[in-house]
Amino acid sequence: MASPLHVLTTPSQLGSILQAARKAKGITQSTLAGRIGLSQSRVSHLELNPHDLSLGQLLAWCSALGLELAVGARVDRTPSDMQADW
Repeated sequence: MASPLHVLTTPSQLGSILQAARKAKGITQSTLAGRIGLSQSRVSHLELNPHDLSLGQLLAWCSALGLELAVGARVDRTPSDMQADW
């Protein structure tokens, strides 16, 4: 069964998705931290404050959790759907 595709429009969505993916894999913050070269407290901080993630950290995080990051053309949405707090 394929994992769902998540379309992100806010940084907080990214933190929630990364945390949910980590928990779904049964990986602790400490284990993930060791895999990506961060401290457990930094992993905790980044799950709550994903706007602080560097691109390198995000790619390492995705790799450690078996996720992939894709960028593509935006699908047309109504203006109310496109509110973002980036």
